[in-house]
Amino acid sequence: MAEHQSSQARPLLALLDLARRARQAEEAAVLRFLAVNDTHELVTYRQSGLWLSGQGVCALSGVVKVEANAPYALWLTRICQFLSESFKNPHALTASDLSGELAGQWSEWLPEHGLWLPIVADGDVMDGGLLLARDLPWTERDIALLGEWMGIWEHAWRALHSARAVKGNWFTRLLAIGQRPGDRKSRIRKVWWRRPVTLLLSVLLIISFIPVRLAILAPAELVPSDPAVIRSPLEGVLGTFHVEPNQNVQEGDLLFEFDEAIIRSRLDVARFALATAESEYRQVAQQALSDERSKALLSSLTGSIEERRAEALFQEEQLTRTKVLAPRSGIVLFDDPSEWVGRPVRIGERIMRIAAAEDIEVEAWVPIADAIPLAMGAPVSLYLNASPLDPVRGTLRYLAHDAVERPDGTYAYRLRASIDGEIEHRVGLKGTARASGERVSLIYWVMRRPLASVRALLAI
Repeated sequence: MAEHQSSQARPLLALLDLARRARQAEEAAVLRFLAVNDTHELVTYRQSGLWLSGQGVCALSGVVKVEANAPYALWLTRICQFLSESFKNPHALTASDLSGELAGQWSEWLPEHGLWLPIVADGDVMDGGLLLARDLPWTERDIALLGEWMGIWEHAWRALHSARAVKGNWFTRLLAIGQRPGDRKSRIRKVWWRRPVTLLLSVLLIISFIPVRLAILAPAELVPSDPAVIRSPLEGVLGTFHVEPNQNVQEGDLLFEFDEAIIRSRLDVARFALATAESEYRQVAQQALSDERSKALLSSLTGSIEERRAEALFQEEQLTRTKVLAPRSGIVLFDDPSEWVGRPVRIGERIMRIAAAEDIEVEAWVPIADAIPLAMGAPVSLYLNASPLDPVRGTLRYLAHDAVERPDGTYAYRLRASIDGEIEHRVGLKGTARASGERVSLIYWVMRRPLASVRALLAI
């Protein structure tokens, strides 16, 4: 009997201990830890997650730091948003209480039985909730005990943030330093009647909200917008180039050719093997007139002849590909020919490009730290190093979603902009591109990069 009473009193003692620790908590992180980890002292569960409106999943059991972009955290955020809209009281649930895709992924992330404990801010407005999951069903006793604990936790959470709001009113505290209650009002009046300072602060405040266009700078160059890429049609060694870099060519002009020695030797070997197979076939065919065993060999020799013939035809076709012609007219773009002659290439390896003289656009590489929202059609200006006072105007037509690695080891987003009108500059000229985004306040324009640097430095 005594042991039974002790087992019934143990959860109540644990609840009192949790309530004491919640009241004494001085940091929000401590309360979050109590919710997802120390709740286990009341009832047993396998997993838990704390979701707050506007913050998402901010704490998980057994995890020091929540990765907001992790698949589990994203899925759990969707689950909690659905539950916050559907249930305003503690509710035991399973995958059948969810819809479609959410229900299908429940068994992948959580045990069978879940319990939703909502956190109410004011009235019926949902402020968040705690989701617990385990393999066994939840009892009425568990739900009542956890509901009481979440009420205590919610009160401690509101008390902590209310205390922070009072402490955060630094301006009032600054004005009250060293003042007696009787003269505090007069001193505050004197502070605000310092007209020059007040006027200057007012002007700066107004100027800080002037709308300006957010813009970024990125290294850029002029590139062909739709070039014809000339790739190696076969595997071999480059022999002779018949064009020079930046040379104008016409459709059908000979660009370069491969060394034919290796291909011709392969063709001779294939032809010799074909002749040998045909000779062997004729010999066996004569023997088959009197030898039954020889007749059985004729079908296999026929297959061998076809195989050798196909190899010879393939080598003959490869020989016709050794001379590469221009598929269209334009300017040839490639490196020094001496770097290519004698070099072995693979099938599909890019050797050169052919682009029309007027087929030019701007290509820029936006660093990850400078990535801002840019709408299609946003204005882009390219200030060439060769002509810094005459920018090339264009409009944004493409911005990559994924950053790629540059030759210098950094990652950047590829940006392409079509040029407005005609220009006299050639492909390959480099400079700096300026892409303009949406309008923001001047204070945001000034403080965006410093704040980002401070956040990266302090890891906040």
